[in-house]
Amino acid sequence: MSDNSTYTIGQVSKMWGLPISTLRYYDKEGLFPNLERKSGIRKFTETEIETLRVIDCLKKSGLEIKDIRLFMDLCARGSETFAERKELFENQKRAVEAEISRLQSTLDMLNYKCWYYESAMAIGEEATKAMKPEDMPEDVMMAFERTHESK
Repeated sequence: MSDNSTYTIGQVSKMWGLPISTLRYYDKEGLFPNLERKSGIRKFTETEIETLRVIDCLKKSGLEIKDIRLFMDLCARGSETFAERKELFENQKRAVEAEISRLQSTLDMLNYKCWYYESAMAIGEEATKAMKPEDMPEDVMMAFERTHESK
């Protein structure tokens, strides 16, 4: 895409896999402050596409639209809000890191249980239960140990 390209709401909808109603909602919420209209038709530029990238990231990080709107308001106020914007991203980064940690713990338990039942089918449950962590495959032992740490 070149910087001079413009896109209709339908084109942006297809590019991003978003319903047109979502893009209209974002516009209504003021998330595209510089969105141009020609004869009532929204004309998306690379600026709005980049805004969508940021919105997508922030939504995936768990930020709500009202907080994304706050971010966009901070952006509109200029460089004096850099510290506030950085703090917002740092907070979301910590939230994502905590979620990754929680999901890693869940994945560890799933990996351990998959190994456990595979082993139980191969050598029997009693032999599997009797196995010490150091006798397990290394990745399974690590998953076992992480899931059995005291909380």
